[in-house]
Amino acid sequence: MKNVLLVDDLPDALALLGTAVRAAFPRACCTCAASVAEARAVLSHEVFDLALIDLALGDGHGCEVIDLLTRHQPHCAVVVATIHDGDEQLFLALQAGAQGYLLKDHPTGWLAQQLQGIARGQPPLSPAIARRLLRHFQPAPPAPRPADDRGQLSSREREVLGLLAQGVRLADIADILGISRHTVGDHVKHIYRKLNIGSRAEAALRARGMGLA
Repeated sequence: MKNVLLVDDLPDALALLGTAVRAAFPRACCTCAASVAEARAVLSHEVFDLALIDLALGDGHGCEVIDLLTRHQPHCAVVVATIHDGDEQLFLALQAGAQGYLLKDHPTGWLAQQLQGIARGQPPLSPAIARRLLRHFQPAPPAPRPADDRGQLSSREREVLGLLAQGVRLADIADILGISRHTVGDHVKHIYRKLNIGSRAEAALRARGMGLA
């Protein structure tokens, strides 16, 4: 890496990044910009091999600079160097074209090692950022299986539900099962409450799902 662009509005951060770059690439020439406007001006007449860009700049967002480099200097390795580790900032930067994402709270020696990995095709990523990326692309855990409705109902209630699903009237259910109509009504209330339903049509659907009709 010969020409490196550093974009950050904090002098201490620029000094830290410059130290990391020189440790990784002793012959590199660093150009600093403290704002989006300064970065635009520099990019209008200079070409870079590597750019380290903060996201929160005084006059705009670092993604504006990332976008410029991606479109006009696609050969340049663009790496975010920031304190922001939230998903929104991370994916915004990656969508703009960033090829790495480093948090500035790491020691300069570690940052330098990450930058050296660029030459080997290894994208520089802070561990916390790598974990976020892995979590984002992991499949969602399977939804818990619904409880077996049959376990909620007594054997008599299952009999009543099966007959309800067949369209049998309450009085006829009482005759078939040899119980009073009042008892059948109590069973129906319990079934509706346990299954969280409110109509015979819903009861029929649940009964079919439970293999009772």
